[in-house]
Amino acid sequence: MARRSALSISILLHPLLLPTYLFACLFGLAPDVMGVGILELPARGSLLLLIFLNTFLLPSICIYYLYRVRHIPDMQLDNPEDRRLPYIITIILYIATTYVLKYRLSPISEIAPRISAGLAGITFSLIVVAVVNRYWKISAHATGVGGVIGALGCVLFRFDAEMLFYPVLAWILLGGALCSARLYMNAHTPAQIAAGLTTGILCSAITVFLWF
Repeated sequence: MARRSALSISILLHPLLLPTYLFACLFGLAPDVMGVGILELPARGSLLLLIFLNTFLLPSICIYYLYRVRHIPDMQLDNPEDRRLPYIITIILYIATTYVLKYRLSPISEIAPRISAGLAGITFSLIVVAVVNRYWKISAHATGVGGVIGALGCVLFRFDAEMLFYPVLAWILLGGALCSARLYMNAHTPAQIAAGLTTGILCSAITVFLWF
């Protein structure tokens, strides 16, 4: 039962889902900070759907295809060797999404440039994880949740966005649950979890304070 709960938390807070969760929080609670305050809810929903499709669905389909053709043994990617090609594909998709939002969707890039900046920061953290993974198994889950906590916390601090205070607390609790789940499943060591959290928080801080 405990292992099933740990697996459920790992799936619900999968690294590829976290960008969607992050932007959902920012679009819903701090729309003016993100520049989407002038957009109607359907338009914000369309932007969030675009992010979801390109940062979760397409990478997931590609990873599943690699599994079906037996290039990777399973979808969990517990072996660092199995993560290399999925990381490369995901990074390419994230770079493409950032490029489209920055240079191809000019109305969005003009009113909400922080969206592409945020995606660029997420992509940078993914590149860091992919590079480190060649030599050491860093936690992508911890990096992702650390990125969400860092991004929301830094936006709260820099823009005095008080409405994000409780979401930051909630994500700290979720991050604790996720890291505990990964440790319980023996997916990572405490050092790998700590390195992931640090990487995610630092990348988010750099993004918010330099690019927002």
